[in-house]
Amino acid sequence: MPLQSTRTLLPPETREPRVRLNTLVNLRWLAVLGQTVTVVVAELWLGMHLLLGLCLLVIGLAIVANLVVITVYPPNHRLSGREAFAFLLFDLIQLGALLALTGGLHNPFALLFLAPVTISATVLRLRATIALGAIALAMISLLGGYFVPLQTDAGEVLALPTLHLTGFLVAITIGTLFLSGFAYRLSHETEEMSAALLATQTALAREQKLHDLGGVVAAAAHELGTPLATIKLVSAELSEELADRPELREDAELIRQQADRCRDILRSMGRAGKSDTHLMTAPIESVVREAAEPHANRGIVILFDFASVSGEAGIGPIIQRKPEIIHGLRNMIQNAVDFARERVWVDVRWSAEDVVIRVIDDGYGYPAEVLTRLGDPFLRRREGRNGYDGMGLGLFIAKTLLERTGGHMSFANGTPLGRPARETRGGAIAEVTWSRAAIAAPAQGALDPNRPLE
Repeated sequence: MPLQSTRTLLPPETREPRVRLNTLVNLRWLAVLGQTVTVVVAELWLGMHLLLGLCLLVIGLAIVANLVVITVYPPNHRLSGREAFAFLLFDLIQLGALLALTGGLHNPFALLFLAPVTISATVLRLRATIALGAIALAMISLLGGYFVPLQTDAGEVLALPTLHLTGFLVAITIGTLFLSGFAYRLSHETEEMSAALLATQTALAREQKLHDLGGVVAAAAHELGTPLATIKLVSAELSEELADRPELREDAELIRQQADRCRDILRSMGRAGKSDTHLMTAPIESVVREAAEPHANRGIVILFDFASVSGEAGIGPIIQRKPEIIHGLRNMIQNAVDFARERVWVDVRWSAEDVVIRVIDDGYGYPAEVLTRLGDPFLRRREGRNGYDGMGLGLFIAKTLLERTGGHMSFANGTPLGRPARETRGGAIAEVTWSRAAIAAPAQGALDPNRPLE
């Protein structure tokens, strides 16, 4: 059963991950500083007997690696996924070598194995993160048996009891899996939300541009009307004065005809869109029908039902004709049309307090497993209808835009899941509710000035 949606967008996990080189370099410098201070303090002040030369050599390798990368690449270089993986793999191996020289898992700083894997989960693809995590877990296991023991200057070996060592190994393993999984999921959802919000802003900007275009056309029609009238008047006078010169009179008549043609074109353009403040508002019926118009000829019957629940007479409330409302309703209706079998119902109800618009189709309804998550972007299902693979982005855009205007959107199924609605209304239901004050047109006087065009 297909997931209802109206848009598709390349999901973030298919994109090449990029991370700033300077970020990882700074993290490595911080790690080098911490490792150096820890080794020196343990050797000189805590009375530990370490292989200080080898330890400093391992730390020096990290310093050399940092100097090499900042020499080869500019600071603002963005690493590809493969480069970032190699960078973090080196850090993991360097940390493992240093721990092998300082007690292995008996060293409490073995917890630092969490760092490279967690960073990988936030910047790399899932496959690379799994690979790095597997390498980290293998190294943790090896460090449980192969390491240089920690000794004091008096020759005392510092080692955890077997039970504690086993618990520490299990804790690091579970911590690595949990933190890396959590970091990956969190960063993944953040990227998805950013991409979806960008799509929402793009859709709204397009709707706003189309909305404003009508005002530009109306302004052009108004401003060009006077010079065209002047051209027509002068050409008429020239035509009369050149009555005795037929060849020139024909040119004057042609100018007059073309001026009339320009007038007719601008008049029709002016009817297509105006910036009059009164046209910034419209009856709710007009707004809903305008939103549904692009989907009226797609083979699905769209039935409208407008009614007051409080017995209010008239054509319904006058609401603000905002691009967010039009585009959000258009996405709701498109979503219903995409998955309807024969009919879509658009019910509009209003009272003195609320305005409710409900869009219902006669399809199979929303899948039960995603019903509570509708309105989130990128709700993917592998199977689609006629090759359609919905991602939920259309409903996310509709929900975002309509809630920006003060509405509240909800979703439900009107029939048992998997049974298409027949003559009754009851497939998938999408409903948006506003308080009437939130979208009602502001009170205007009869002579309110038009909004100036800029």
